Amino acid sequence: MAEKLNIELREEFGKGAARRIRREDKIPAVLYGHGEDPTHLVLPGHETALLARNPNALIELALPGGETKLALIKDIQRHPLKRLITHLDLIVVRRGEKVEVDIPVVLTGEPVPPAIAVVDAQTLTLSADAMNVPEQIEVDVEGTEEGYQLFAGDVTLPAGSNLVTDAELLVVAVSIPRVEEETEDEDAEGTEGEESEGAEGEESEEASEEE
Repeated sequence: MAEKLNIELREEFGKGAARRIRREDKIPAVLYGHGEDPTHLVLPGHETALLARNPNALIELALPGGETKLALIKDIQRHPLKRLITHLDLIVVRRGEKVEVDIPVVLTGEPVPPAIAVVDAQTLTLSADAMNVPEQIEVDVEGTEEGYQLFAGDVTLPAGSNLVTDAELLVVAVSIPRVEEETEDEDAEGTEGEESEGAEGEESEEASEEE
């Protein structure tokens, strides 16, 4: 179901105008798609930020004059430090059409200890109904063991969706971490080296004293 936003048409442009919009807790945006000329908008800040938590949320834009349009978030620009939304790109969608969207991969369950599951592909691109875009793709790794691999073509997709991503893309791999063992081996080698250097140093000092 689409979330409704009451929006304004943007009439001022430039960096100064954009800063004024943001000071009023609003967000500048552009709407495009289906061959239409881009429409510049001003969105309510708080409501838009809540919707943007789901980057594939379907939004019903209520324009001045009573016209409404359906849109999906295409791109989110954020402040590099504050992480606040500074601009949105929205794409027009229509009922019954398919859209390509990047859907996040979420793991459920746990592999057999001490193995862990590593997500190699954080998102998969799907073709989905514009009115029913899935929020996430769940991958169950319960009971899997070291060496287990899951590729995009083997993922169970949400109903009504088709895979666009390369089917041979590795999505999840299960392995046993060995970082600590390697670190211990390196420490041991380092200690041996220091002892060896120390012994050589003592021999050199003794030789110097004898001379």
